[in-house]
Amino acid sequence: MVWVPLRPTRTDCRALLCAPTSRSTTMSLEWLMGWTWSLDGLRDFIATGIQSFRDCDATALAAVACLLVLFVWYCYHVGREQPRAYATVNALMQSAEANGVQNGFVYCHSPECVRCTHHDGLNQKLYHNLQEYAKRYSWSGMGRIHKGIREQGRYLNSRPSIQKPEVFFLPDLPTTPYFSRDAQKHDVELLERNFQTILCEFETLYKAFSNCSLPQGWKMNSTPSGEWFTFYLVNQGMCVPRNCRRCPRTYRLLGSLRTCIGNNVFGNACISVLSPGTVIAEHYGPTNIRIRCHLGLKTPSNCELVVGGEPQCWAEGRCLLFDDSFLHTAFHEGAPEDGPRVVFMVDLWHPNVAAAERQALDFIFAPGR
Repeated sequence: MVWVPLRPTRTDCRALLCAPTSRSTTMSLEWLMGWTWSLDGLRDFIATGIQSFRDCDATALAAVACLLVLFVWYCYHVGREQPRAYATVNALMQSAEANGVQNGFVYCHSPECVRCTHHDGLNQKLYHNLQEYAKRYSWSGMGRIHKGIREQGRYLNSRPSIQKPEVFFLPDLPTTPYFSRDAQKHDVELLERNFQTILCEFETLYKAFSNCSLPQGWKMNSTPSGEWFTFYLVNQGMCVPRNCRRCPRTYRLLGSLRTCIGNNVFGNACISVLSPGTVIAEHYGPTNIRIRCHLGLKTPSNCELVVGGEPQCWAEGRCLLFDDSFLHTAFHEGAPEDGPRVVFMVDLWHPNVAAAERQALDFIFAPGR
C-alpha cells in the first residue's frame, strides 16, 4: 500500500511540479495533507514523475547518467580487487589455534613453507605468487622483487660468506651489519619507553622456571653449549594465542609499531633468554628485507652479539638493531650468579624496502602460502 492524494489528477500534479517556488511550497503542504492509500494514485504519481523527467533538460539528464555509470564502474572495480584485509587480534588468534599450537608454540606443518623448506621449485613458486599479486594489484614498484626472484639462485650462491640469507635476497638494499637507532626511530623510541612494561611481564613469566625445567609456552633451542630459551608472541608471521594472552600489554605494543613485520613468514617477536655459559652457533637469517631489533631487558656483563665479525654489547632499556642475514652469533660468558641475558626481539622492515614492496612481500610470503 502507498500513500497518494485523495483526488489527484494528472493536470494538478503537473501544475504542482511546474509552479513557482513559493506557491509550490504552499501547494505541496496542502497536497500532502490530503493523501490517502490508493493504487490508482500511485500509478498517476509515477506517470507524473516520468513526464517531469521528459520535460527536463537533456544535458542535465546526460550528466546524471554519466555519474551513475561511473559510480557503478567504481563499485565493480573495488569489489573485484578484494584487497587483503589485516586481521584483528582475535582473528589472528583463532587462525593460529586452527593451524595447531603445541606447548604454546606454533610449529609449521606445511612442507611447502618457503621459510623452512629449500627445494628446486622455490623460485617458480615465488614467481607464481608475484604474478598473482600483480594481477590483483599492479606491477608498479615490483622491479627489485621481480629481479630478485628471477636471479635468486645467482644472488644466494655468489654472495660473500659474510652475508648469505638462506631463503630470499632482495637486491640493491644497503648492506651493513648494524643499523643506527634512527633507522627506525619511532619504533625504537616506543619500545624503549615501554621497557618496564615488557620487563614486568617477562619477570612474571620467568617465575615459572622455578617449578619445572621448561614451562608451557617456552621453546628450547639447540646450542653447542648452555641453554637458549625463547617465548614467542609472533612466530613466522603467526601469533601464538596462549603466549599473547600471558603478555597482553607487550602484544598490544606490537600493534603500535609502524614497521613491525607481522604478516609474512619473516616476522617474529619473542623474549630470548641465554643462560650463563651459553653459545649460539654462527648462522645466517633467512632474508635481508628485515632488521632484527633487540631491546635489552637483562644484560649482565660478559655477553656479546657478533654480527659480520663486529661485536656489540646489549644495554638494559636500549635497542640494538642489526641485519641477521649477516653471519652472526651470541654468547653469555658470565658466571651463574650473574643470571640470564634477556632481550625482547622483534623483526622490523629494512628502512629501504618501499611501502609497495612491503605489501607485495607480505602477499608472496604470507604464512602457509
